[in-house]
Amino acid sequence: MINNLIDLLNYDNIYLIANYGVLPFWLLLIILPTHGLTNFLVQSIFVPFILASAYCFVAYNIFIDENILDSFELYLGLDGLYSMFSNEAFLLTFWIHFLALSLFLGAWIVRDSNKYMVPRFITIISLIITYFTGPIGLFVYWFFRIFFSKKISFND
Repeated sequence: MINNLIDLLNYDNIYLIANYGVLPFWLLLIILPTHGLTNFLVQSIFVPFILASAYCFVAYNIFIDENILDSFELYLGLDGLYSMFSNEAFLLTFWIHFLALSLFLGAWIVRDSNKYMVPRFITIISLIITYFTGPIGLFVYWFFRIFFSKKISFND
């Protein structure tokens, strides 16, 4: 039975599960940002733990199947990064990394917008931009947040 599960956990399936799996959590952040279910699922360790499990599984497969020294190509320049991304296992780890951090960032935006009473429309726009572009959504949110917090704060 475990072998059947491992056969199902190929990189394509992990990618699809991770991609479609985060969508309900983003929808919870957008539609029901203060609901108890959102707090339990999105604002807790639940989703990062699931994504971290997938990340560890792929990293373990990289360790077993690949030359781990190839991962240091990343630091040799843009060509090294490009060659790393040509390997689907490394590309998948970076994508899971992006999904986890973007969702964490979205959860922070929701908590912070509640704290400073930022209008829901601005929060929703920021969340959508964060879903697609990560840091740009944070910048958009931070720019509007200045007007509601009445201060420019670079750390919080």
